[in-house]
Amino acid sequence: MAEQPLCRIGVFYDGSYLTYARNHYYGERKIGWLDFQPLHLAIEQEVRERTKTFSTYKVVYAAWFQGLFSSTAANEDQLLRDRRLHLDLIHAGIDPKYVPMSTSGKEKGVDVALAIDALQAGLDAKIDIAVLVTGDGDLVPVVRALMKQGVQVMLVHFEYEGQGAAFINERLVRAANFSFNISALEKDKNTKAMFRSLFHVKEADPA
Repeated sequence: MAEQPLCRIGVFYDGSYLTYARNHYYGERKIGWLDFQPLHLAIEQEVRERTKTFSTYKVVYAAWFQGLFSSTAANEDQLLRDRRLHLDLIHAGIDPKYVPMSTSGKEKGVDVALAIDALQAGLDAKIDIAVLVTGDGDLVPVVRALMKQGVQVMLVHFEYEGQGAAFINERLVRAANFSFNISALEKDKNTKAMFRSLFHVKEADPA
């Protein structure tokens, strides 16, 4: 079977999930700040190794979903962190898609917004592979819906202990075509250099 020319990858970020991981590796592990652009390169390489049916692999769309405090509800440090994150997303070509925080200060509807965006991209035939950066089992239905549309699904997740310990729902793993454990790269001598390449040192955000 001849190779197809381009594998179009869409990356859909559960923003809070990845923020916990970034804070863990920067604040607790002192490794550095997880950088989106090398992460996308690692995702492209992983998809290439898992599929081997395309000649070129490229992240053509990426979106970030997270709750956002209003300017009156957020303090100065939070507003600064939001601005820095927004700039990081812009530089990496990631569309920030925020959902207003509830009056109780909790995220509401983030998983729904992510699911709708991912499914719409699949229905519109804009992507060949959907990459979900999350551990949320509530997204099992969208994984199944994407696969019904002929879109393969890869999970990107983390495993670590500490403040905001990372998790991955096992039902979600079983539903997807394959998963990519970023934390596991550090434990393998063959991929440890790749793991380190995902991070850079920059000025810390306020606590």
